[in-house]
Amino acid sequence: MRINKYIQTIKESLEGKEHDYTSGSLKKAALLLAVPMILELSLESVFALVDMYFVGKLGPAAIATVGLTESVITIIYSVAMGLSTAATAIVARRIGEKSPEEASKAGAQSVFISLIFTILLSIPGVIFAEDILLLMGAQKEVIEQGAIFTRIMLGGSIVIILIFVINGIFRGAGNAAMAMKSLWLASIINIILCPIFINWMGLKGAAIATVIGRGTGVVYQCYHLFNGKSILKISLTKFRPDLKLIKNIINLGWPATMQFIIASGSWIVLTRLVSETGGTDASAGYQVAIRNVVFFILPAWGLSNAAATLVGQNLGAGKIDRAEKSVMLTAKYNALFMGFVMLLFIGFAEGIVSIFTKDPNLIPYGAESLRIIGYGYIFYGIGMVMTQALNGAGDTRTPTLINFIGFWCFQIPLAYVLAYQFNLKETGAFIAIPVAETFIALLALWAFKRGKWKVVKV
Repeated sequence: MRINKYIQTIKESLEGKEHDYTSGSLKKAALLLAVPMILELSLESVFALVDMYFVGKLGPAAIATVGLTESVITIIYSVAMGLSTAATAIVARRIGEKSPEEASKAGAQSVFISLIFTILLSIPGVIFAEDILLLMGAQKEVIEQGAIFTRIMLGGSIVIILIFVINGIFRGAGNAAMAMKSLWLASIINIILCPIFINWMGLKGAAIATVIGRGTGVVYQCYHLFNGKSILKISLTKFRPDLKLIKNIINLGWPATMQFIIASGSWIVLTRLVSETGGTDASAGYQVAIRNVVFFILPAWGLSNAAATLVGQNLGAGKIDRAEKSVMLTAKYNALFMGFVMLLFIGFAEGIVSIFTKDPNLIPYGAESLRIIGYGYIFYGIGMVMTQALNGAGDTRTPTLINFIGFWCFQIPLAYVLAYQFNLKETGAFIAIPVAETFIALLALWAFKRGKWKVVKV
């Protein structure tokens, strides 16, 4: 009987119907949000692996190019996630307050701001693609093969930013199924086009397939954002600049963007450190491992996003205890999932990496990094939920401070000390990752337990 109840709830979560997440069973509310959010990012994870599988056939230089480029693109993802976080927090709070008109206006202004930032980021990326790869420590062959890939990916950043920001709007409104469908559409097109375009155009084809896939997802989002059939009624008039609201979004968005940039910047430094100490083979093996790390982190991030929506809407409804309980419940689920992944990485690292590359020089590096990073997976899961809960409450500054301390004051110095002072080279960088992530998770849990997020005004 209970199994049938769960199945019915899962079906309900995928239908895209609007629900009141401020009342009723908390477990059901978490499930209704978490299932589409997990599925939303799961297919994105599948695409990341499919892409690496076909890129891997082009050789170590191509793998290194994708890894180095995506390390830089994480800055664009950071802006997208920061604005998305702000949109989710404000829209969720307004929905909880039963003010759908104000929620719609906040969504429109978030999209407007996103378009401005896109212009500022994409133009320099197109012009300075070679210099960016050189700055990342890429060797000559990597720059020669990869500049066009980097140029296309950075030039197409508009679709990266919009697909995440608009999905953040849908999540804030509680329509997780719509966010799932748009990213699934983008990922499925990516998966179909990726092998075709890579076979036809080489590494450049992978970039073109990604831009087309995400662009299609954005078109789908915009159709549903403007059709007026959901709780959000977004029309062109709502895009007229509202300076007070824009200021509010930026006040929430810039710390959220900084927290992702701080984390992304740390990953960029580690990527460069691995390349410097281990060379192209170590860099390529590490990138294969990172794709697998992302494959399992994204679903966990989806579950964390459910916590953000539940916190935002319940704070808007004045139900603080329910908001707190929802976070602890999702943290428990995330820890269980990530514990399973940890065992998978520790026990089957070589087998997992060998799926994506048969190069005997790459497999040892990839397996070593995957196994070491895997040891911290339970803490990754807990830390993500706590961080997103604070973000969903509108307290975006605390996670930013935590990330700065954890990544720049702890992880990077630790990685360099282990790599150079203890002569562990790339292994030192690998070890620094789970140690720092564990430290960050404990800081985030402490900050959440303090409870200052309960009185944040959005």
